[in-house]
Amino acid sequence: MKKPNILVIQADQLTAKVLPMYGGPALVTPHMNRLAEQGVTFLNAYSNNPVCAPSRAAMLTGRLSSKVGCYDNAADFPSSTLTLAHYLRHQGYRTCLSGKMHFVGSEQLHGFEERVTTDIYPSDFGWTADWSQVKQPYSPSRMSLRSVVEAGLCERNLQIDYDEEVAYRAEQWLYDRARSPDERPFLLWASFTHPHNPFITTRPFWDLYDHDKIAMPSVGYIPMAQRDPWSKRYAYTIRADEHDITEEQVRVARHAYFAMTSYFDAQVGRLLGVLERTGAQENTFVFIVSDHGEMLGERGSWFKFQPFEGSVRVPMIAAGPGLKKGLVEERGVSLMDLLPTFNDLVSNGQPVAALDPLDGISLAGMLHGEDRTRGDHVLMEFLGEGVLAPACIVRQDGHKYVHCRNDPPMLFNLQNDPDELVNLAGNPMHAAVEARMQAQVHQHWNYDELEKTIIQSQQRRLFAQASLLQGNWTSWDFEPPANAARKYVRGAVDPNTTATKARMRLPFVAAYPPDHPRDPIADLQLEPSDPGRSGKPQP
Repeated sequence: MKKPNILVIQADQLTAKVLPMYGGPALVTPHMNRLAEQGVTFLNAYSNNPVCAPSRAAMLTGRLSSKVGCYDNAADFPSSTLTLAHYLRHQGYRTCLSGKMHFVGSEQLHGFEERVTTDIYPSDFGWTADWSQVKQPYSPSRMSLRSVVEAGLCERNLQIDYDEEVAYRAEQWLYDRARSPDERPFLLWASFTHPHNPFITTRPFWDLYDHDKIAMPSVGYIPMAQRDPWSKRYAYTIRADEHDITEEQVRVARHAYFAMTSYFDAQVGRLLGVLERTGAQENTFVFIVSDHGEMLGERGSWFKFQPFEGSVRVPMIAAGPGLKKGLVEERGVSLMDLLPTFNDLVSNGQPVAALDPLDGISLAGMLHGEDRTRGDHVLMEFLGEGVLAPACIVRQDGHKYVHCRNDPPMLFNLQNDPDELVNLAGNPMHAAVEARMQAQVHQHWNYDELEKTIIQSQQRRLFAQASLLQGNWTSWDFEPPANAARKYVRGAVDPNTTATKARMRLPFVAAYPPDHPRDPIADLQLEPSDPGRSGKPQP
């Protein structure tokens, strides 16, 4: 039985709340809409850590990011940590990454056989969080709300430059793979930075929306005095006190974000088109996911770094051979579930046993509409800027519980209170639910030890970064290899020239036989002076 291919198309900061298949406004996302109709939409999918590098670490390893030492956006990802790329490659898969994965450290592949772009963000320790500033809880960071107040139109920017390359390289890889004698099944991961602040877009995507009809936040600005301690700290972390955000600035930023989401959808369409044109569509699972969400002005907050639904709830859509069409799954799932899911989908009933205990659970049965035994249970955490101790989050049976040392606990009933405005923690009527959720925190995290380990890691990395900045700086960069001689005809005497030209045509066309075949023995007996039969070029 031929093993299936897997194509993952990943957004960066796409909150599920804005998408039409998640009950959001009528965004122009025809390609994601079509995938949802053809496959499975997970209504309650979550990032396990709402910040780039740790979220991706959890997603690739099937484990909480704290268990692999990826605490924040500057924590190195150990080379010996096994990822889903390792597991699929072990099973004979050709694995390729195009785009962002925010690996920190000198290792920039982590199981991927090929990587066809560089990354867009730092791979060093420069963005290390520092909890030693506990005496200054309202400490500003390098982030700011300039991304909001300067939102609007552009002709070109860094994010567009990068994502155009990501899409092109992924397209080209699919075309090259279709023309290659390498018949291994593939995992291609195309990871875009759209949509992500700064909220800037081009006119064609901006004009898809009527500015006056842009959907505004369902929960408006919450005054600082009424915010929970985490939200209050985070506001100062992103220096929200430096700007008085107007209603029009919120509208412009959301307009740009919606347009950026449509740009991402257009890239989805590009890659799906190549699958169809190369004949790979019928045997390829396609997954749409996002790194984390975006608050997008809800509660007066922006970006991610928070436990609320806008920040942690992400799209997850899957389509492919044998999957239930149009299925909507309401149980909670997370990005950590991808590793065991992929392992099951490609194993022909004999998945490779994971060498490390996994926190993720396979979705293979749910994708086929068969698994009715799985509960509604998701683990999340946040270990970076904006908190001063580990934040451990449990979502179970429609409730969400947030535990962070020195902060009052938070408990929300997401079914009755989807905007998370009523904190039920400490309410005697909900004491049993709170106790059960608190027990989940103690079961899954060794809290005191984790806090100690994180602080030690922060101080080591801060020291290392300061040391490495002395003298000559060498970046842990990644430059994709390029070999023009293998891609184009770069040698006049290259014996593979003709074969190379033939491989570059898709669909393949066999060599057309001559109408007058040569007789090599007769050619040897001809007079060299006869240019018509000697094979020499005529003047």
